[in-house]
Amino acid sequence: MPIIKSVRGFTPRFGEKCFLADNAVVVGEVIMGDHCTVWFNAIVRGDVNTITIGNNTNIQDGVVIHCTYQKSKTIIGNNVSIAHNAIVHGCTVEDNVLIGMGAIIMDDAVIGTGSVIAAGAVILSKTHVEPGSVYAGVPAKKVKNIGDEMKEVIQRTARNYPMYAEWFTDEKK
Repeated sequence: MPIIKSVRGFTPRFGEKCFLADNAVVVGEVIMGDHCTVWFNAIVRGDVNTITIGNNTNIQDGVVIHCTYQKSKTIIGNNVSIAHNAIVHGCTVEDNVLIGMGAIIMDDAVIGTGSVIAAGAVILSKTHVEPGSVYAGVPAKKVKNIGDEMKEVIQRTARNYPMYAEWFTDEKK
């Protein structure tokens, strides 16, 4: 059963048809939209500031989402896929973004709409990722613009995760 915990008088709020894996953790001032999924060993920790997550966003296995006390909240848009073991901290992630496995996004960064953050990339504090671009490396830099094929990957990934969640929900019936 997932851990859903109130902290400092704030209780997480969930939209319709959200899926939380058995050992997912969602704590504090978290507002999650509809059709979101939080997978195994993922932590969404709104204990020190607000975390707002749009609709149809998937937070995959081992992801950590946090913020900075009295400084940087975390805002995540719609149709965002945050891949395994990524860290998203005190930043803004706009709509239709794919964050690769093991990527790190630091405080006050802004990830523009329709972008991809490559696996293992480190987005430094206050970096502004251009909409429709791919950033990679340590520290991450723009490597190219998004093509049509990558736009489809972003959409397909966001679309598939609610379907995967149904597989687990069906098992419990």
